[in-house]
Amino acid sequence: MIEAIGKYVGGKVITAIIVVTSAVILIWIWQMSPEQRGAIVDTIKHSAIWVGFAAALPWAFFFVPPMAVKAESNLVSALVLVGYMLLDMLMAFYLAGWSPGGTLTWAVMILGFLCAAVYNFVVTDFLADRADDAM
Repeated sequence: MIEAIGKYVGGKVITAIIVVTSAVILIWIWQMSPEQRGAIVDTIKHSAIWVGFAAALPWAFFFVPPMAVKAESNLVSALVLVGYMLLDMLMAFYLAGWSPGGTLTWAVMILGFLCAAVYNFVVTDFLADRADDAM
């Protein structure tokens, strides 16, 4: 009983926090100059493009993990993951204009690269297991 009440109240509190935070962000963005708003829109657009690219990359090369499994070499598997990571990094630097700005930009990019590396590992492991089961 207490768990149900906790979930209900917690859900309402989290919803209220999200609504208030969204309203504050919209008000803050509304008061910016058009140049600042354009910069934020460009940043969001480039970030969404990169996330989509990083998410689709291992699936687009679905045939590579089975070849790595057939090679039966950890080096080949590592090279596949490094290749995916390099493509992710190249796309990020391209979208950033080849010269990312300050410290915050670098920190966000490094965090994105780490997330992409983990995602690439999970997807390639899934694809390799699936190919291994088909054999």
